[in-house]
Amino acid sequence: MTFMTTPDIVSLGVFLSTWLVFNILVEFTPLRRRSLSHLMDMQRRNWMATMSQRPVKIMDVGIAAGLQQGTAFFASTSLLAIGGCFALLTSTDSVLRILADIGVDDTADRALWETKVIGLTLIYAYAFFKFGWSYRLFNYATILMGAMPDGDPPPPHARGFAERAAGVMVLAGRHFNRGQRAFFFSIGYLGWFAGPSVFVATTLFVTIVLARRQFASRARGLAESLHQLPSVPIDAKGALNTDTGSEKPLTR
Repeated sequence: MTFMTTPDIVSLGVFLSTWLVFNILVEFTPLRRRSLSHLMDMQRRNWMATMSQRPVKIMDVGIAAGLQQGTAFFASTSLLAIGGCFALLTSTDSVLRILADIGVDDTADRALWETKVIGLTLIYAYAFFKFGWSYRLFNYATILMGAMPDGDPPPPHARGFAERAAGVMVLAGRHFNRGQRAFFFSIGYLGWFAGPSVFVATTLFVTIVLARRQFASRARGLAESLHQLPSVPIDAKGALNTDTGSEKPLTR
Protein backbone atom coordinates (compact mmCIF):
# COMPACT_ATOMS: atom_id res chain seq x y z
CA MET A 1 0.00 0.00 0.00
CA THR A 2 2.37 2.69 -1.24
CA PHE A 3 -0.40 5.31 -1.05
CA MET A 4 -0.29 5.04 2.77
CA THR A 5 2.49 7.00 4.40
CA THR A 6 4.35 5.86 7.50
CA PRO A 7 2.35 8.24 9.77
CA ASP A 8 -0.88 6.79 8.36
CA ILE A 9 0.23 3.22 9.08
CA VAL A 10 1.42 4.12 12.58
CA SER A 11 -1.79 5.98 13.46
CA LEU A 12 -3.91 3.11 12.16
CA GLY A 13 -1.85 0.69 14.25
CA VAL A 14 -2.38 2.86 17.33
CA PHE A 15 -6.13 2.88 16.69
CA LEU A 16 -6.46 -0.89 16.26
CA SER A 17 -4.17 -1.78 19.16
CA THR A 18 -5.89 0.70 21.49
CA TRP A 19 -9.31 -0.72 20.66
CA LEU A 20 -8.08 -4.30 21.13
CA VAL A 21 -6.29 -3.58 24.41
CA PHE A 22 -9.29 -1.72 25.80
CA ASN A 23 -11.59 -4.66 24.98
CA ILE A 24 -9.19 -7.07 26.68
CA LEU A 25 -8.90 -4.92 29.80
CA VAL A 26 -12.66 -4.50 30.17
CA GLU A 27 -13.65 -8.10 29.43
CA PHE A 28 -10.79 -10.52 30.12
CA THR A 29 -8.50 -9.15 32.85
CA PRO A 30 -9.05 -8.92 36.62
CA LEU A 31 -9.64 -5.20 36.08
CA ARG A 32 -13.01 -6.06 34.53
CA ARG A 33 -14.45 -6.69 38.00
CA ARG A 34 -14.18 -2.97 38.68
CA SER A 35 -15.96 -1.94 35.48
CA LEU A 36 -19.50 -0.64 35.15
CA SER A 37 -20.29 -3.42 32.67
CA HIS A 38 -19.36 -6.12 35.19
CA LEU A 39 -21.45 -4.51 37.91
CA MET A 40 -24.46 -4.40 35.60
CA ASP A 41 -23.88 -8.04 34.64
CA MET A 42 -24.22 -8.90 38.31
CA GLN A 43 -27.49 -6.98 38.44
CA ARG A 44 -28.72 -8.97 35.44
CA ARG A 45 -28.06 -12.15 37.38
CA ASN A 46 -29.84 -10.73 40.41
CA TRP A 47 -32.76 -9.82 38.16
CA MET A 48 -33.15 -13.37 36.85
CA ALA A 49 -32.81 -14.82 40.36
CA THR A 50 -35.51 -12.49 41.65
CA MET A 51 -37.76 -13.18 38.69
CA SER A 52 -37.57 -16.93 39.30
CA GLN A 53 -39.34 -16.33 42.63
CA ARG A 54 -42.14 -14.19 41.18
CA PRO A 55 -45.36 -15.88 40.13
CA VAL A 56 -46.17 -13.12 37.61
CA LYS A 57 -43.39 -12.31 35.14
CA ILE A 58 -45.15 -9.97 32.73
CA MET A 59 -43.14 -6.97 33.94
CA ASP A 60 -39.84 -8.82 33.43
CA VAL A 61 -40.71 -9.86 29.89
CA GLY A 62 -41.71 -6.24 29.13
CA ILE A 63 -38.33 -4.97 30.34
CA ALA A 64 -36.52 -7.55 28.21
CA ALA A 65 -38.60 -6.51 25.19
CA GLY A 66 -37.54 -2.90 25.76
CA LEU A 67 -33.87 -3.93 25.78
CA GLN A 68 -34.43 -5.84 22.56
CA GLN A 69 -36.03 -2.83 20.89
CA GLY A 70 -33.07 -0.64 21.84
CA THR A 71 -30.72 -3.17 20.27
CA ALA A 72 -32.81 -3.20 17.09
CA PHE A 73 -32.51 0.59 16.90
CA PHE A 74 -28.73 0.46 16.99
CA ALA A 75 -28.66 -2.36 14.44
CA SER A 76 -30.78 -0.25 12.07
CA THR A 77 -28.50 2.74 12.70
CA SER A 78 -25.51 0.60 11.74
CA LEU A 79 -27.11 -0.24 8.41
CA LEU A 80 -27.79 3.45 7.76
CA ALA A 81 -24.17 4.26 8.56
CA ILE A 82 -22.99 1.56 6.16
CA GLY A 83 -25.21 3.03 3.45
CA GLY A 84 -23.74 6.46 4.11
CA CYS A 85 -20.23 5.07 3.72
CA PHE A 86 -21.11 3.56 0.36
CA ALA A 87 -22.55 6.91 -0.68
CA LEU A 88 -19.19 8.50 0.19
CA LEU A 89 -17.39 5.94 -1.98
CA THR A 90 -19.56 6.75 -4.98
CA SER A 91 -18.99 10.49 -4.48
CA THR A 92 -15.23 10.43 -3.95
CA ASP A 93 -14.37 13.06 -6.57
CA SER A 94 -16.98 15.51 -5.30
CA VAL A 95 -15.93 15.06 -1.68
CA LEU A 96 -12.23 15.51 -2.51
CA ARG A 97 -12.99 18.74 -4.34
CA ILE A 98 -14.94 20.07 -1.36
CA LEU A 99 -12.15 19.11 1.05
CA ALA A 100 -9.58 20.81 -1.19
CA ASP A 101 -11.70 23.97 -1.21
CA ILE A 102 -11.73 24.14 2.59
CA GLY A 103 -7.99 23.46 2.82
CA VAL A 104 -7.95 19.80 3.87
CA ASP A 105 -5.19 18.37 1.68
CA ASP A 106 -4.37 15.19 3.62
CA THR A 107 -7.12 13.32 1.78
CA ALA A 108 -6.10 14.42 -1.73
CA ASP A 109 -5.03 10.87 -2.63
CA ARG A 110 -8.08 9.07 -3.99
CA ALA A 111 -6.86 5.61 -2.99
CA LEU A 112 -6.11 6.75 0.56
CA TRP A 113 -9.52 8.39 0.87
CA GLU A 114 -11.31 5.25 -0.32
CA THR A 115 -9.24 3.13 2.09
CA LYS A 116 -10.34 5.32 4.98
CA VAL A 117 -13.99 5.07 3.98
CA ILE A 118 -13.78 1.30 3.56
CA GLY A 119 -12.25 1.06 7.04
CA LEU A 120 -15.13 3.09 8.46
CA THR A 121 -17.57 0.80 6.65
CA LEU A 122 -15.95 -2.26 8.23
CA ILE A 123 -16.32 -0.73 11.71
CA TYR A 124 -20.05 -0.20 11.20
CA ALA A 125 -20.39 -3.68 9.69
CA TYR A 126 -18.74 -5.12 12.81
CA ALA A 127 -21.15 -3.10 14.97
CA PHE A 128 -24.11 -4.39 12.96
CA PHE A 129 -23.12 -8.02 13.50
CA LYS A 130 -22.69 -7.40 17.23
CA PHE A 131 -26.05 -5.67 17.55
CA GLY A 132 -27.72 -8.33 15.39
CA TRP A 133 -26.40 -11.16 17.55
CA SER A 134 -27.27 -9.24 20.71
CA TYR A 135 -30.83 -8.82 19.42
CA ARG A 136 -31.10 -12.56 18.85
CA LEU A 137 -29.69 -13.34 22.31
CA PHE A 138 -32.21 -10.99 23.92
CA ASN A 139 -34.88 -12.89 21.98
CA TYR A 140 -33.56 -16.18 23.37
CA ALA A 141 -33.46 -14.70 26.87
CA THR A 142 -37.10 -13.66 26.56
CA ILE A 143 -38.01 -17.23 25.55
CA LEU A 144 -36.13 -18.59 28.57
CA MET A 145 -37.95 -16.14 30.81
CA GLY A 146 -41.25 -17.43 29.48
CA ALA A 147 -40.08 -21.01 30.05
CA MET A 148 -39.02 -20.32 33.64
CA PRO A 149 -40.29 -23.08 35.96
CA ASP A 150 -43.28 -21.83 37.95
CA GLY A 151 -44.99 -22.90 41.13
CA ASP A 152 -45.98 -21.88 44.64
CA PRO A 153 -43.39 -22.23 46.00
CA PRO A 154 -41.09 -22.34 42.94
CA PRO A 155 -39.60 -25.78 42.20
CA PRO A 156 -36.03 -26.47 43.37
CA HIS A 157 -34.58 -26.33 39.87
CA ALA A 158 -36.00 -22.83 39.22
CA ARG A 159 -32.86 -21.14 40.58
CA GLY A 160 -30.54 -23.15 38.32
CA PHE A 161 -32.75 -22.35 35.32
CA ALA A 162 -32.62 -18.66 36.26
CA GLU A 163 -28.81 -18.74 36.40
CA ARG A 164 -28.64 -20.11 32.87
CA ALA A 165 -31.16 -17.57 31.62
CA ALA A 166 -29.02 -14.90 33.27
CA GLY A 167 -26.00 -16.22 31.36
CA VAL A 168 -27.80 -15.64 28.07
CA MET A 169 -28.84 -12.17 29.24
CA VAL A 170 -25.24 -11.34 30.18
CA LEU A 171 -24.00 -12.50 26.77
CA ALA A 172 -26.60 -10.34 25.06
CA GLY A 173 -25.48 -7.31 27.05
CA ARG A 174 -21.81 -8.07 26.35
CA HIS A 175 -22.31 -8.14 22.57
CA PHE A 176 -24.43 -4.99 22.78
CA ASN A 177 -21.58 -3.27 24.63
CA ARG A 178 -19.12 -4.34 21.94
CA GLY A 179 -21.36 -2.89 19.26
CA GLN A 180 -21.66 0.40 21.13
CA ARG A 181 -17.91 0.44 21.68
CA ALA A 182 -17.44 0.14 17.92
CA PHE A 183 -19.69 3.17 17.48
CA PHE A 184 -17.64 5.17 19.96
CA PHE A 185 -14.33 4.21 18.37
CA SER A 186 -15.73 5.14 14.97
CA ILE A 187 -15.83 8.71 16.29
CA GLY A 188 -12.12 8.47 16.94
CA TYR A 189 -11.59 6.93 13.51
CA LEU A 190 -13.06 10.05 11.89
CA GLY A 191 -9.95 11.90 12.98
CA TRP A 192 -8.00 10.03 10.30
CA PHE A 193 -9.81 12.06 7.64
CA ALA A 194 -8.12 15.16 9.08
CA GLY A 195 -4.66 13.56 9.25
CA PRO A 196 -2.62 10.95 11.17
CA SER A 197 -1.84 13.18 14.15
CA VAL A 198 -5.49 14.09 14.60
CA PHE A 199 -6.33 10.38 14.25
CA VAL A 200 -4.09 9.49 17.19
CA ALA A 201 -5.47 12.37 19.27
CA THR A 202 -9.12 11.47 18.68
CA THR A 203 -8.42 7.79 19.37
CA LEU A 204 -6.81 8.59 22.72
CA PHE A 205 -9.62 11.02 23.57
CA VAL A 206 -12.33 8.41 22.92
CA THR A 207 -10.39 5.80 24.92
CA ILE A 208 -10.06 8.14 27.91
CA VAL A 209 -13.77 8.93 27.81
CA LEU A 210 -14.70 5.24 27.65
CA ALA A 211 -12.28 4.33 30.44
CA ARG A 212 -13.69 7.04 32.67
CA ARG A 213 -17.24 5.83 32.08
CA GLN A 214 -16.28 2.26 32.88
CA PHE A 215 -14.14 2.87 35.96
CA ALA A 216 -14.66 6.38 37.35
CA SER A 217 -18.11 7.61 36.35
CA ARG A 218 -20.94 8.48 38.70
CA ALA A 219 -23.04 5.71 37.15
CA ARG A 220 -20.35 3.22 38.09
CA GLY A 221 -20.32 4.52 41.66
CA LEU A 222 -24.09 4.17 41.94
CA ALA A 223 -23.99 0.65 40.52
CA GLU A 224 -21.31 -0.32 43.04
CA SER A 225 -23.33 1.13 45.92
CA LEU A 226 -26.36 -0.88 44.78
CA HIS A 227 -24.25 -4.02 44.79
CA GLN A 228 -23.20 -3.32 48.39
CA LEU A 229 -26.80 -3.06 49.61
CA PRO A 230 -28.21 -6.09 51.44
CA SER A 231 -30.48 -8.18 49.26
CA VAL A 232 -34.21 -8.06 49.96
CA PRO A 233 -35.59 -11.58 50.30
CA ILE A 234 -38.72 -12.67 48.48
CA ASP A 235 -41.22 -15.02 50.04
CA ALA A 236 -42.87 -17.97 48.32
CA LYS A 237 -45.69 -15.78 46.99
CA GLY A 238 -43.31 -13.37 45.31
CA ALA A 239 -43.84 -10.54 47.82
CA LEU A 240 -40.94 -8.44 49.06
CA ASN A 241 -40.04 -8.99 52.70
CA THR A 242 -39.05 -5.52 53.93
CA ASP A 243 -38.31 -6.56 57.50
CA THR A 244 -34.57 -6.70 56.90
CA GLY A 245 -33.25 -3.89 59.04
CA SER A 246 -31.51 -0.74 57.91
CA GLU A 247 -29.91 -0.32 54.53
CA LYS A 248 -26.99 1.77 53.39
CA PRO A 249 -27.90 5.01 51.60
CA LEU A 250 -27.18 5.38 47.89
CA THR A 251 -24.15 7.61 48.25
CA ARG A 252 -20.70 7.33 46.87
